[in-house]
Amino acid sequence: MAGVKALVTLAFSASIGLMFLILACALPSYNWWPFFVVVFYLLAPFPTIISRRLTEESGGSNPCREFAYFLTSGIVVSAFALPIVLARSPGDHPVIEWGACGLVLAGNVVTFLTLFFFFMAADSDDVEYSMW
Repeated sequence: MAGVKALVTLAFSASIGLMFLILACALPSYNWWPFFVVVFYLLAPFPTIISRRLTEESGGSNPCREFAYFLTSGIVVSAFALPIVLARSPGDHPVIEWGACGLVLAGNVVTFLTLFFFFMAADSDDVEYSMW
């Protein structure tokens, strides 16, 4: 039963993160450009999932898994960099407002922490969805 509570909590926190992202796009005087961060949300888990499928569990360092962590960290950094670059665009009018940038950054923190805790929960042996 503890696994179901963890899964429900993770689903709730993911919806909070997406709510921040949708608010960054939907509030008046903001535009839809911050929604491109969703691409990073979709790409972030793939290197880790693929490396877990291709490698066995071993006690030492695994080069495939380390490379997957490197790719995942690059995707996460890119998700944080995109709204900042869009808010600092040159000219009189930036692509997105700083308020939208703050909402996207808050959504990034919540969403990526949710992904991290999902993978931590999926590693435990007493959970039904540990097949990931």
